Amino acid sequence: MKILYWGTYDTGKPRNRILLSGLRKNGAEIRQCHYSLWEGVEDKSQISRLSRKLIFLFRWLSCYPKLIMQFLKMPRHDVLFIGYLGHLDVIVIWVFAKLKGTPVVWDAFLSLYDTIVWDRRLVHRYHPLAMVLYLWERLACRAADIVLLDTREHALHFVDQFSLDESRVGVGFVGAEPELFPKANPTERKIQNHGDLTVLFYGQFIPLHGIDIIVEAAALLRSEPVSWMFIGQGQEEEKIRNLIARHRLEKIEWVPWVAYDELHRWIQRVDVCLGIFGTSGKAGRVIPNKVFQILSCGKPLITRDSKAMRELIPKHIQGIHLIEPGSSESLAAVIKSMVQSGDVKVDAKSLDEVQQMITPEAVGRQVMEYLHRVSGVD
Repeated sequence: MKILYWGTYDTGKPRNRILLSGLRKNGAEIRQCHYSLWEGVEDKSQISRLSRKLIFLFRWLSCYPKLIMQFLKMPRHDVLFIGYLGHLDVIVIWVFAKLKGTPVVWDAFLSLYDTIVWDRRLVHRYHPLAMVLYLWERLACRAADIVLLDTREHALHFVDQFSLDESRVGVGFVGAEPELFPKANPTERKIQNHGDLTVLFYGQFIPLHGIDIIVEAAALLRSEPVSWMFIGQGQEEEKIRNLIARHRLEKIEWVPWVAYDELHRWIQRVDVCLGIFGTSGKAGRVIPNKVFQILSCGKPLITRDSKAMRELIPKHIQGIHLIEPGSSESLAAVIKSMVQSGDVKVDAKSLDEVQQMITPEAVGRQVMEYLHRVSGVD
């Protein structure tokens, strides 16, 4: 299987690194044709100043002639793979791939329309930008032979939202990088804060994460021996700071940023880690990076229940708690039970089965099925 990984894909995102590693581990020969567009841009919605937007747009559009020429000069590959974030890439290369007879697989990973309009609510559904985004993504889906998403639930949403045939969508879990999120040493003593149960949330402060639910749970547990650690910043940062101040919560430590390769140390030093608790449609269709990373480290996890999560955790596993979305009471109840029982262990055997499903090799194996199908290569 010869794959050309093409476009402006974001190498700063684990999604692309995991896929590249996983495909290679499954025997694929990969050649990359790449322009580094997204370096240093962690949250795309934060490109706010008009001057920055114009400069960025110029860089984006001007990179394509070179990328196209490089593609046309290359020998034919079995598959042209468009990595995340490739919503424009797949449209730009569409005609040229058809001319060379190369099938196109696009790792959409997420919907910009869904994210901006319904999840983050940055513009109204009837705003001209929302309409442009919808038509853009609808066209992008038709430019690809296979559109990849991170869960089956998310893929079915694309089928419904963009009127796709179900045979044209595929699934590859997000997964985790085990070298960056190694299993915790079971003999290592936990570093606790004055004997408190320590709880960690990290990530972008966006509505999908439901961080206000975490703060409300902290307020409900103010008299319990529980300490909280927040790592991150973003869209809802001011809202969350105001909520913490309103509740006068003193046992929340907030670190704005931690280097990616240091995250596992923060995960391993606490007792329990948190996933997401938002109530949006997208929150129920995805499994975020942090969930895979926490599971890779082998730490207890609390996150919202959803059909997407049940694809990964179909049965109860000790130490992994799937709770009602948007419920601070449910979150507080689980944490309080941990305090009372002192039980913060994860069932090692069941967890090992999950960990085997989320390695780069396992994710690559999932995706290779679709590449073989679309290319006809055994």
